[in-house]
Amino acid sequence: MSLPKHTPAIQLSIRAALASGLAVGLAQLLRLQYPLYALVAAVLVTDLAVEKTRRQSLPRLAGTILGASLGAVVNPLLPQDAWAVGVGVFLAMGISHFAGFQEAAKVAGYVCGIVILDHGDHPWSYALHRTLETGLGIGAALLLSLVPLLIRSDRPNPPPS
Repeated sequence: MSLPKHTPAIQLSIRAALASGLAVGLAQLLRLQYPLYALVAAVLVTDLAVEKTRRQSLPRLAGTILGASLGAVVNPLLPQDAWAVGVGVFLAMGISHFAGFQEAAKVAGYVCGIVILDHGDHPWSYALHRTLETGLGIGAALLLSLVPLLIRSDRPNPPPS
């Protein structure tokens, strides 16, 4: 008997839904400022394969820490405008690559840009909360990745989109 071809997609959707719900619920319970980032992190690192979830977790967290920290440092030094965001994204991505964290570069770039553009009054507070919320989302995804799949499929996991 063959399983439906959509079984991996359904299982991935269920796993991501549970991880994101858990992450948002915990973030709200802890009264964190931006539960949205817990949700985003949980969905983006969730995979059917435990090792792939783990592999995606470290670059996501490293990029968030680097981008948030660099953005908080640069924020008071530059105006909150387009060229400052560009400088921050360039620096964050460049540092990521030179430090050997190529997979974290895009995350570091966009987080740094967000801190520079939108969090001028309290960049360090935002950086800390962003890191905590992202870590919470990653933790929820890692926790759910330990739950065995209920239905095994002979088909390989769908390619990431």
